[in-house]
Amino acid sequence: MTDIDKKSLIEARVNEGLRGQWYPVAKSVEIKATRPYGAMVLGEKLVLWRDGKGKINCIEDFCPHRGAPLSYGEIHEGNIGCRYHGVIVDGEGVVVRVPAMPDCALEGRKALTAYQVTEAADCVFVYVPSVLQPEAPELVLPKELNSDDWTGFLCTSVWGANYRYALDNLADPMHGCYLHAESFTLAYGSKQDLMKLDKTEAGFRIERVGQSGENFDWSEFEVHPGNMFCFLDIPYPPAAGPGGVFRILGFALPMDTRRCKVFFWRMRQVTGLARESFRFLYRARMEATHWAVLEQDRVMLEGMPDDARRREMLYQHDLGVSRIRQILTRAAKSQIEAELSQAAAE
Repeated sequence: MTDIDKKSLIEARVNEGLRGQWYPVAKSVEIKATRPYGAMVLGEKLVLWRDGKGKINCIEDFCPHRGAPLSYGEIHEGNIGCRYHGVIVDGEGVVVRVPAMPDCALEGRKALTAYQVTEAADCVFVYVPSVLQPEAPELVLPKELNSDDWTGFLCTSVWGANYRYALDNLADPMHGCYLHAESFTLAYGSKQDLMKLDKTEAGFRIERVGQSGENFDWSEFEVHPGNMFCFLDIPYPPAAGPGGVFRILGFALPMDTRRCKVFFWRMRQVTGLARESFRFLYRARMEATHWAVLEQDRVMLEGMPDDARRREMLYQHDLGVSRIRQILTRAAKSQIEAELSQAAAE
């Protein structure tokens, strides 16, 4: 294999999404014991459902009989049944029963890949294995999601853009004072500045040099063996109610090369009666405003061509964008090299 071929495989892996990662796929309330839930993860169709004890199962969304989507089917005693011909499969991907033909040879055969699942912070995460990391490592979550001092809401949205655009957007604090200039909390601050990038124990922080606490002025990424996320603060004026700054915790799911699903926990450090006041105020008055800001990001990224980076001309403000791309490329390179070595050994 030439260096050009290898480089193409690495670029394709980055574009499709890294393996060996925990990815958020749905809100917990969306996965039910009464009907299946279909999800697209790294170009693969998966189906999730709960059994009678509340345990979440996740397998390929593919009936082993004829390939019909199991997500169109029904739940039968904790297993999933295909609506096309009734074939029933369990959470390990084993064919349990073929109702149309008793004692069918398909029964008892493991036909589908099953995926590890965990549930945390009102969200369902699925692990996509890699050659380097076939077994799931610990899922590391932002500390705010494990703290009684913080409260907030999980929101999700499907964007018609590659997940890399979503990560680039989060690593680019300078866009806040332009794209969101008319927004409730992001209408302040200078439109000129420099950026600085600092390494942290788990990743990096990118922030404006000349101002802090005026706008979306910094973001920080944490990169762990099995997942990656970012967080940032949005300053709040007194009119926004009790509590400190508004913190966004962000994850991105690569659905396929042209779609991603973003998961944002909108958090505030507030307790007691003030906590309940904030939650009420957020639902009653502020949520629509925050969705409007998110829509500004979505519309902008969806309007960019899929190959924008082939022609882009980066400058000093793009330090964070360059760093997140380096991280993805290095990880993809390790994964591709491991897969090529395994293939050669076989």
